[in-house]
Formats: sequence, structure tokens, C-alpha cells
Amino acid sequence: MYILKEKLFAKIEELEPKMVQTLCDLVAIPAISPADGGVGEFHKAEYLIKKLKELGLCDVSTYALPDPKAAGGERPNLVVRFPGRTKRRLWIVAHMDVVPEGERSLWHTDPFKAEIKDGRIYGRGTSDNGQELVASLYALCALKELGVTPEYEVCLAFVADEEMGSEYGICHLLKKGLFAGNDLVVVPDMGNENADFVEVAEKSVCWMEFTVEGKQVHGSTPHLGNNACRAANALSVALDEALHAAFPERDGLFDPPESTFEPTRRRANVANINTVPGREVFSFDCRVLPSVPLEEVTKIVDAEVKKAKEKFKVEITYKFPQMEQAAAPTKESDDVVRTLLAALAEVYPGMKPKIGGVGGATCGAFFRRAGIPAAVWCQEIDCAHMPNEHIEIKHMLNEAKVFGLMMMGK
Repeated sequence: MYILKEKLFAKIEELEPKMVQTLCDLVAIPAISPADGGVGEFHKAEYLIKKLKELGLCDVSTYALPDPKAAGGERPNLVVRFPGRTKRRLWIVAHMDVVPEGERSLWHTDPFKAEIKDGRIYGRGTSDNGQELVASLYALCALKELGVTPEYEVCLAFVADEEMGSEYGICHLLKKGLFAGNDLVVVPDMGNENADFVEVAEKSVCWMEFTVEGKQVHGSTPHLGNNACRAANALSVALDEALHAAFPERDGLFDPPESTFEPTRRRANVANINTVPGREVFSFDCRVLPSVPLEEVTKIVDAEVKKAKEKFKVEITYKFPQMEQAAAPTKESDDVVRTLLAALAEVYPGMKPKIGGVGGATCGAFFRRAGIPAAVWCQEIDCAHMPNEHIEIKHMLNEAKVFGLMMMGK
């Protein structure tokens, strides 16, 4: 095993120039969603199909959904398959789409023309998710060039639409029945610079928006109106206190370990100081432990809204722009986690990874809801969606080594 590992690592190091060039090429094809003013993933998929053929990886299938606003009239997903010693499958799922560049004046380089400097590659989509796409591709390429048959059938999925909800991407592939419950699924969708965090769980997400209707009047005659600002303030505080009191549970898998209920956005009401507002709109962002049913959260909300309506004689309506009950966590004992941890131990000797959960949402959640354990990991600089997005080339090589070892089942 030691000799084979060293050969794999040496081959990946040898492939570094090709990996760097491929990532630079991908940066130059901005696969931005039509919803964000782009043309989608069609051209990037065309490039990747050509690249796969050049690398001798010819078992490539395209799964697309129609989108008349996108180039080619569709949103393609690519699946690359490579046979292993067993029929069990290892999936590595990376996404092709990227977000727009944002405020271009904040970039030191052209966001869609990759620049290599001091061991880094700068450009939109390098970190999110080009590095992982390239690392998984060349990990498989390395095994192929070495003549090594993987332990598992390796399936690389290069998906669409991750940045806008995955309707055209992972969700489409799940509906097509491509995945099975005993598949090993790695989603390199988030991580940290030390590579020592493996995400296996997510909190439920519950966004709430409240609209309080009173009566607008002049500030000098408040008795003639009904101050929606006062009612909204009181309701916001009451919700904050009631929700925290009702759900004090802690789970050490997460950081922070408790459910969070955060008052966030407050929409503008009136433009001047001397008007009592008759309408207030405010929001909460709640990240709830998986053990807490979101139905219990809504019961608390219903009760507090009822109290506020009676006390302040206002009308209150509310909605949930996002409400997703978290799926059961992936267990540390699941094969995908054990295989990933074994590979990490070889690439990062002495490192002790933390197995944990997050409050945000990753694409691993789609698989867990479908009953498929998934592990989320990568080694990345925290600069996704930022100006001057970039990666460390050495991180990309490390990821390729981890993926290669996982493919070998070692």
C-alpha cells in the first residue's frame, strides 16, 4: 500500500501543470445562472466533455433539464463513470456554476481571466467549486495513468445550478434515480484551510418574516393612530425570548451547540422622524437543531403573534420564506466518513479532524434527505463569493490525493 500511495502522490504532483491549466480554462467560462444574468453551464460542460475525452475518460453521460433562458436551451449535468473492483459506487459531486463577480472595482485581477501568483490561482469560481472539480477529475486521471483499478466504481458528477438551489442539478439527478442508499457520496462543498473539518450534519433552516399593520399618524398625535413600530419591537423581543426558552437543547456536534433564533432584517418604514409608522416588516433567521421539529417552532410563533395582536390591537401576518427540516446526520461510523478519515490520515499525518455539523446549508443535505449518507469536506481558503477569490495550488493537490485514496478504498 505504501508504494502504491507514493506512486499516486507522485503522479498527482506530476499532473500539477495540467490541473492548473484546466482550472484556469474553467475560470474563463463563466457559468452563471440565467437568473443572475448569465447563460448557464452549457459552454463549461462542452469544454469538460472535450477535456474528459483528451484524458481518456470516455464514459460520460449528460443529464439536462430544459431552460430556454440558458445557452443551448438546457442546464446540463455531467456524470463520469470509471469501473472498479466492486460494483459499489463512490460519488464525488462538484458544481460547474459560479456566482457573478460582484463589484468589479474591488478585484485586483480580471475575475474571468485566471491569474497565477505566489502559488495561488485567482479568479471567480476557483474556490467555489473549480478546485474540487479539477481535484476529483485528476485524481481519477492519476489512477488511470497508473493502471490502478479503483476499489469502487468511481462516479464524478459535475452538476448545474448549485448557487441557485440545485433544481436543475443535484435535485434532478436524485429524481433520475442515479444514487443508491449504499453509495459513498462526498460533496466537497465546504471546508476550511486546515482541512480538519468533516461536515456530517446541518441544522434546520427557518426564515420568518412578519408584517405588522397599525395606523400611521403625525408624531404629535400618536393617540389618533396605532404605532406599528412599538408592536413590532415588542413582538420581536417576545419571539426572541420565547423561542430561546422553549428550545434550550444543546448538541455538541454543532458549533454553536444550540438552536439560534436571530432577529435580522428590518425594512424601512417612514422617511421622517415625526411620523408614527403604520406598517413594520421584520425578519428572523432561525437555525434549529435537527432534534427539534419545526412544527414546534411554529407553535411558539403562533402563540406570540396572538398575544401581540390582542395587546396592541394590530394586524399581524407572517410567512416562512425558507423552512427546511434537517435530515438525520451522517454517522461517523458510515463507510463514507470512515473512508474519508482514512484518506485524510495519509495526506495530513498527525491531523485530528473534527466531525461536526453546521448551521448553514450545503448540498450534502439533499442526499441525507434521500436517505443517502454524505460527507462534506474540502481544503479551501474562505473567499467564496468574495472579490479576488482564489485557491492555493497545494490545496488542490492535497484534495486530489485524498480523493485518489478514497477511490482506491484505502
